[in-house]
Amino acid sequence: MLRTIRADLHIHSCLSPCGDEEMRPRAVVKQALAMGLDMIAICDHNSAENIASFMGVGSEGGLTVLPGMEVTSKEEIHLLALFNRQEDCMALQDLIYQNLPGENVEEVFGRQTLVNEKDEAIGVNRKMLIGATLLPIEQIVSAVVSFGGVTIASHIDRQAFSLLGQLGFIPEGMALDGLEISARTSQEEARRRFHSYRRFSFVRFSDAHYLEDIGKSFTHFLLEKTTSHEVNLALHHQEGRRVLEQ
Repeated sequence: MLRTIRADLHIHSCLSPCGDEEMRPRAVVKQALAMGLDMIAICDHNSAENIASFMGVGSEGGLTVLPGMEVTSKEEIHLLALFNRQEDCMALQDLIYQNLPGENVEEVFGRQTLVNEKDEAIGVNRKMLIGATLLPIEQIVSAVVSFGGVTIASHIDRQAFSLLGQLGFIPEGMALDGLEISARTSQEEARRRFHSYRRFSFVRFSDAHYLEDIGKSFTHFLLEKTTSHEVNLALHHQEGRRVLEQ
């Protein structure tokens, strides 16, 4: 049976150097439930090392946590990659790590904290997660598809780190599944402003870096299950699944 799912599929944890240190599993899941969310995705910059902890806590609390990542392409374009299975997300991480140069400078970019299910810090990631990978956008999208994931272009209405901001257009034939708009742009404005890309579904998520931002922007999906596969069906208007008007 299809039902309405309230989803915020772009949330950062304390692993992202720009993410607040309070963005830890128990705190994030508690806030997501308080905001009435049914499904979230943790999408840290170029890494998925905190995913297991968040999925474990989410399962305990009855909240679906999808494994995800916000990947930065060679062109400095942000892309959301969402998966059903943690191992598929980790396969993408392996590819990203092989093509991610540099080491984090904590004093400049921020701490990259690894946490367990008790919200305890268990280490730090030394990679330059805030940086761009050596992979062009087409290769990243193809990799996500090959690993069975969903690809959504991040915050296309922003100038910085967005597909349209960096390239000015969406390349023909690129296998994107959807376009994210930020809280500053309404669905109506997005359809008007990005009329030439109306073939894509538009979604809104919080891009939360702080607890208080979780669920401030979200998307209602009509789904049977809380999986990335169902989200993909909704983005492509298949089998009765769809993105509902906000």
